[in-house]
Amino acid sequence: MKNTILLLAILFTGIFSIKAQENDTFNLTIEVKGIKKNEGKIFIAIYDSEASFLNKSSGIIANINDKKSTGIFKGLKKGTYAVSLFHDENNNQKMDTKIFGIPKEPYGFSNNATGFMGPPKFKDAKFNLDSNKTITIHIK
Repeated sequence: MKNTILLLAILFTGIFSIKAQENDTFNLTIEVKGIKKNEGKIFIAIYDSEASFLNKSSGIIANINDKKSTGIFKGLKKGTYAVSLFHDENNNQKMDTKIFGIPKEPYGFSNNATGFMGPPKFKDAKFNLDSNKTITIHIK
């Protein structure tokens, strides 16, 4: 009888630990460096696929204090992500651009990725999230 109870306890513990691992979520902290002005906000977007990159995103808005900013995405599932951000210096809640869509306001991408004659590709900005993580993006 004791062996049966012990066996059932081990079995249920194993099932619950597997279920807990499937539901694990993680926090992603974004530290923004290179900010030149304290005015405005930092708009941070996160993408979970190449198809959604720079198109469909979830986002947060982070405050700036002493030319530093930090944003936190909570409860993200394990996976591959990329991040883009811009400094909305004039608080108009959009990225201002020049002719041909060239940004007027500072911006950045995860992995500090850059593109040639345009934004970087998802493959250059992507990273794996499988634990709580902090990344630093240097704004340009």
